[in-house]
Amino acid sequence: MKQVERPSPNCDSRGGVPIDMLLLHYTGMHDGEAALARLCDPTAKVSAHYMLDEDGTIYALVPEQTRAWHAGVSFWAGARDINARSIGIELVNPGHEFDYRHFPDPQIAALISLAQAILARHAIPAWRVLGHSDVAPMRKTDPGELFPWERLARAGIGLWPGMAADPGEGAVAALLAYFGYDPDALPNKNIIAFQRHFRPSRADGMADAETRRLLAGLVALYDARKGDAR
Repeated sequence: MKQVERPSPNCDSRGGVPIDMLLLHYTGMHDGEAALARLCDPTAKVSAHYMLDEDGTIYALVPEQTRAWHAGVSFWAGARDINARSIGIELVNPGHEFDYRHFPDPQIAALISLAQAILARHAIPAWRVLGHSDVAPMRKTDPGELFPWERLARAGIGLWPGMAADPGEGAVAALLAYFGYDPDALPNKNIIAFQRHFRPSRADGMADAETRRLLAGLVALYDARKGDAR
């Protein structure tokens, strides 16, 4: 991995909160240089711990023990200050607003190596490796339906569910909230966020049978893994 130190001033103390989440983003800007400039601009008041360019170059922006400013208004499993408890990684990609595209292999290979190292350093459970849209479904779409979550899960980074018995449409909101999604978000926004992560072939906010069966499979996997240290 090629790593470049590019310190950002946009950080502060975690306030003693333990690191238990890895949060992935896309930059949503035209190119990596523009994104890097913004992440290091003190007037922008945004940052991440790392930014990964499309060629696999890793930019180290904020020390892991420090709180970076990447999640914004967010929620997961009862917590609202996601910045305090997470490590944030930005992947260079224009995003849905510009020219959203697949993430190149060198970028994902670098991400897998970096994420595996982060998970070795911190007690981050697999079910708390998430995307920005998972913790901010009302505002965010990143890293989006083109992000290869299944490939990461095969590398030991995050969860990837199989199918389970259909729990029925009436159980969807409760199961999403049980896994960690914001119960105060609009139901269709939570469903879209879930689909972008776990059913990327369809991100329409409709809880069809396949979506419901995948959600049930995810919750079953979550319940089975809760006793794990990772």
